[in-house]
Amino acid sequence: MGRARLQGRSGGCECGCGCASFNNSKVNASVLQKTAASMLPFYSAVATNKKFATLWSRAVVTANLKLMKRLLASAAPHAARQGLGTNGIGYFVDFGFPKLVYTNGTTIPPGTVQFVFDPKVHQAIARAMLPLYRRLACDRTFACKLAIAIRRGNRRLVNLLVRSRVHTAALKAIKIEDEGIALSFKYPFSKFKYRNLLFRERFFKGRRRRRGVRRN
Repeated sequence: MGRARLQGRSGGCECGCGCASFNNSKVNASVLQKTAASMLPFYSAVATNKKFATLWSRAVVTANLKLMKRLLASAAPHAARQGLGTNGIGYFVDFGFPKLVYTNGTTIPPGTVQFVFDPKVHQAIARAMLPLYRRLACDRTFACKLAIAIRRGNRRLVNLLVRSRVHTAALKAIKIEDEGIALSFKYPFSKFKYRNLLFRERFFKGRRRRRGVRRN
């Protein structure tokens, strides 16, 4: 996206994404940056610590929210102060902003299998996602571009921005969903697809219905 297309004001934000104010009810750069920055230490721990990743997967498949909370707090204290849920095949961390709740998580698509969450796959996804979350957390311009692309439904630009940071052949699809992005991964050493999600939560009702999530 050229510089000229990023000009103009929206919610007091000169780039047009509304990131100058948390009073905006749509996803903006501030929401993406805060979420990514909070989750970054967790993904780093998963990517680099096999024991941590194994314990996390065990907690997910047994719906052990106390253990999940303890592990999350040890790696990413700010994220651990947010809402946390599991469906036995993945997890979701909910970040509250004044006019919206934004969620990050990784899960096998519901209806595929029950009580499976492979730590090896999770580690691979975390390693793949780290460059994207680092860029979001540290680069306001990049976060603004992604927020605008999501809000405008610009699938081509979302795909370009995400793939500029996520460089694995296991990334099979990128979709705009629920004012966010859904990245689909398929690794040859697993028969299941996994999805890494950033999306706007709709008062949790939809998630409970669609994913059967147990929340703390």
